[in-house]
Amino acid sequence: MSSEYFSSVTNTGTLAEKYRKKVTERELYLDRARQCSEVTIPTLITDDSETTSELFDTPYQGVGARGVNNLASKLLLTLLPPNAPFFRLSIDNFALKEIEQDENLKSQIEKGLAEVEKAVMNNIEISNDRVSIFQALKHLIIGGNVLLFLDKEGIRVFPLSQYVIERDPMGHVLEIVTKETVAYKVLPEEIQKEIYSQINPEENDNKTCDLYTCIKRVNKKFEVHQEVKGVIIPDSVGSYDLDKTPYIPLRMIRVDGESYGRSFVEEMLGDLISLEGLTKAIVEGASASAKTLFMVSPNGTTRAKALAESENGAIIEGSAADVSVLQVGKFPDFRVAQETIAKIEQRLSYSFLLNASVVRDSERTTAEEVRMVAQELQDSLGGIYGILSQEFQLPFVKRKINILQKSKKLPPLPKGVVFPKVITGIEALGRSNDRNKLIQFLQTLNGVLGAEAIQQYVNVTEAISRLATADGIETDGLIRTPEEIQAEAQAQQEAAQADQQNQAVLNAGSQIAGNIPPEAIGQALNQNQ
Repeated sequence: MSSEYFSSVTNTGTLAEKYRKKVTERELYLDRARQCSEVTIPTLITDDSETTSELFDTPYQGVGARGVNNLASKLLLTLLPPNAPFFRLSIDNFALKEIEQDENLKSQIEKGLAEVEKAVMNNIEISNDRVSIFQALKHLIIGGNVLLFLDKEGIRVFPLSQYVIERDPMGHVLEIVTKETVAYKVLPEEIQKEIYSQINPEENDNKTCDLYTCIKRVNKKFEVHQEVKGVIIPDSVGSYDLDKTPYIPLRMIRVDGESYGRSFVEEMLGDLISLEGLTKAIVEGASASAKTLFMVSPNGTTRAKALAESENGAIIEGSAADVSVLQVGKFPDFRVAQETIAKIEQRLSYSFLLNASVVRDSERTTAEEVRMVAQELQDSLGGIYGILSQEFQLPFVKRKINILQKSKKLPPLPKGVVFPKVITGIEALGRSNDRNKLIQFLQTLNGVLGAEAIQQYVNVTEAISRLATADGIETDGLIRTPEEIQAEAQAQQEAAQADQQNQAVLNAGSQIAGNIPPEAIGQALNQNQ
């Protein structure tokens, strides 16, 4: 660790003091995150004062929780699609021009990069990364902020309540301090002796302490160290390159000049709070309306005791005018509330991409209409995909490659020549738009000029290749090249010519045989015998 970093650590005091100073700035965002969690998934972001034994308030509506889980699932499938790579290893343009002249070298390099991509994806598939990332996405949607720690053993998720962060005006991370509670016995022995030497060792097994971790940017590296009770743990001191740090802080919605992000639910908080209040009123009102009470006039001839004790179908003395049923009489008011709830649920369904709720209910609803609605909703996430591709996907891939290289499962890649490129998220939206435009263009040509014009003027092989690329389909070995098509046509032509020659020979033989008298044929057969 650099001497510059050590001097800055000693000047700013312990990490516990630094963490407490930065908590004030974070509380605004954490309070709003808890408020968003209360109307969606209350157990996700809790108050520090709450314990695990306490029961959490259950929302009266489930639209928020269903929307968060649905949106998190869609983001997970887009950012980390199963059994399909979400990135490509690209070569620098200048290096690519140098190797394009040598086709064998280019083919070998592309094959090697494909093997690296496959190794990284296999590592992701066999690990439990998706479980942790799904949890992190829910924190992003509700709280707007989450911190990931990527290690060879897996991914750890730090909620907003366990870390503070400082960014520069451009959004680059300057410093992160995390706080976690650990058991005393997991600390190194020398730290245990230095801090708890005066305590009975038998009592230390059940004792916990606060462990602080600082990740600070110094020049072109991130310096890291951990502290317990103001004492630095020697084994925790280290440094990482800027693009290889295991700590990845994520934001859902970026706001320039702020160290923390805003959440997706925060933008819908008004509708969620309104829906919660109206649903609660409807449920409580329905419960009151369901209660049945019979009232008997005190001056009538019907006796309340006789009415209560009589069996069904019994005959008693009395007058029907003496008995009435208590009614709430709020149906018109409930109807207004119910119509308002329906409108709010529809708006939230659009926001959370609940396709089944936004497609019109009709017998003539076509599959194309459903697809267009789904695509429109997917396009609305373009801004979210943009920030997650830069702040999550790229650092995630670089860290994965670094872990595999350190474990000798991947060879080192040339610096500044090979770099990962994300091909899902915002890139996938761009390819989808290109696909729709290409299909519309071909349909217009076919409708106006006819199929013959397409065959004459459109390069069909290139059109097929572009459609496959837009859908993310690998075309190597799938689509025939013009050379292969020409070779096959030539082979078919040669086969046809050979068939014609054989047929001509057969026809000539038949004609010759037809000109020979039958007596001559019989004599030739007798001679052979």
